[in-house]
Amino acid sequence: MLIALGTAGSLMPFATFPIGPSRCAPLQAVINVLGGVLLGPEYAVINAFLISLLRNLMGSGTLLAFPGSMIGALLAGLMFRWFHKDWLAVLGEFTGTGLIGAMTAYPFARWLMGSTPAAVYFFVVPFMISSGVGSIAAFLLLRILRRAKLIRPLVRRI
Repeated sequence: MLIALGTAGSLMPFATFPIGPSRCAPLQAVINVLGGVLLGPEYAVINAFLISLLRNLMGSGTLLAFPGSMIGALLAGLMFRWFHKDWLAVLGEFTGTGLIGAMTAYPFARWLMGSTPAAVYFFVVPFMISSGVGSIAAFLLLRILRRAKLIRPLVRRI
């Protein structure tokens, strides 16, 4: 369901916006955090990969979707698995996509897409904007779902 939502969301004109050669999709950050919290890092990364693949096949994404979304999903899932805190999953997504994924996107843009970004940090601001908006939305959505008792409350494992 998350894969379908992420793919369909990328086709809506109001759900994505271009910044330079990247196409920012804050809904992807929401799905990364939800996937990381609800399914764990393994399935969150699989979701991110499949959404990126489908977005590219349908022409609504770029190759830059792969490194950012997958690293963000992995860190969101790992942070939640290790610490059982929603806000750390959000921080993992933001750091994974906004910083690490943005710097990893540089070689994709330069050698696979033929773009010549000015520096390794070229994608950091657009990726952080996209990831920040989506991460905050995911945090608020998780709070709503937990208060409505639609997902399990946080339980500290011993």
